Amino acid sequence: MKIPELAFTLTDWSEVPATRHPGETGEAWWRTFQIGDLRVRMVEYSPGYLADHWCDRGHVLLVLEGELTTELRDGRRFTLSAGTSYQVSDFGDAAHRSSTLGGAKLFIVD
Repeated sequence: MKIPELAFTLTDWSEVPATRHPGETGEAWWRTFQIGDLRVRMVEYSPGYLADHWCDRGHVLLVLEGELTTELRDGRRFTLSAGTSYQVSDFGDAAHRSSTLGGAKLFIVD
């Protein structure tokens, strides 16, 4: 990941409008700051959320609240609780999708 030229920037996430992204079940609400190819997001998943796609994009993801299950296309599953992160690149065979039973709040950089 390369951070493009950017002045020191503060983000008050409560002032960033949220956009709704339906999942296969449930929904996600994204608050997004984007500059060039860099995307920084505060994401909230509703209880019962299951992503409607497999993601091939690299991320640095930190669970702030709740519990998140990340499933890799090869069948491996990981459960992350608050304070746990994962890092995955754009390269390789780590296509993944997210789900949560009780809801989760995430901070994601990609």
